[in-house]
Amino acid sequence: MAGKILGTTVYYDEDCNLSKLEGKKITVLGYGSQGHAHSLNLKEGGFDVTVGLRKGSKSWDAATEAGFTVKETADAVKGADIVMILIPDELQAEVYAKDIAPNLKEGAYIAFGHGFNIHFKKIVPREDISVFMVAPKGPGHLVRRTFQEGSGVPCLVAVEKDPAGDAMEVAKAWASAIGGGRSGILETTFRQETETDLFGEQVVLCGGVVELMKVGFEVLTEAGYDPVNAYFECIHEMKLIVDLIYEGGLATMRNSISNTAEYGDYLTGPKIITPETKEAMRGVLKDIQSGKFADDFLADYKAGQPFLKEKRQEFANHGVEKVGAELRKLMPWIKK
Repeated sequence: MAGKILGTTVYYDEDCNLSKLEGKKITVLGYGSQGHAHSLNLKEGGFDVTVGLRKGSKSWDAATEAGFTVKETADAVKGADIVMILIPDELQAEVYAKDIAPNLKEGAYIAFGHGFNIHFKKIVPREDISVFMVAPKGPGHLVRRTFQEGSGVPCLVAVEKDPAGDAMEVAKAWASAIGGGRSGILETTFRQETETDLFGEQVVLCGGVVELMKVGFEVLTEAGYDPVNAYFECIHEMKLIVDLIYEGGLATMRNSISNTAEYGDYLTGPKIITPETKEAMRGVLKDIQSGKFADDFLADYKAGQPFLKEKRQEFANHGVEKVGAELRKLMPWIKK
């Protein structure tokens, strides 16, 4: 039954009414990481799912082979009761204005896997449209695999607009249908999900961790140490540490490493993540909260992604990638 975790309401399958999806015409826009997982999980639950894609999409054949009716976006939206938008953030506003909004039936529901475009008002739906979010806290392949194994990835759910009066019930039903109710469906808001998600990606999960590993590798190799050793110590073993934290928190990780490593952890961590670093994090959060990051990201996309392309090329040519590619050849089990 529903409960609380540190003040957050958590729902499970028994709290969700799947009849909210039964008899509904459901369209999922996009068949990438999340799109394929939502679509397949719903389909296996017996729900009526159409996949909407742009003309010429490389995913068209894959969705067709999986047994879906596949239509171009505008046609897929027509007549749909629920439209889940799982295309990239930078494409959503343009596609919404061109293909989604003109074709939404009166009183339809639209849904998102991330709150970006609704929270930053890049998409402003009509007053008759209910708006909810189901955000699995894991990549699409994990949403799909855990569902097939009989478990599921926890999901965040939120409602932005509710003219129908039951958008949260529909959101909970969707989250349950894709497996979230087996592990926990947590209630949040579009603002909370969007701003914490962007902050986590930039400061810790991607921006922070990747830069820390890269610079650590550089410091060792510039000091004359073998790049193989540098790669193993600063990058390869990161998975071991993260897995331990994932399984049991910081205490489990520290209980599993040597006393030498733990001592160095306490001594050196604050020298690297300094008060100045924390202040920089606050600056990043302010840019996210104000919408500056969203505007900068979308401006880069509209200009042809010069910043993104430059950085991709820069990292592709970095020694850490070249060393890693060679070392992974020695470990074929990684791909498995």
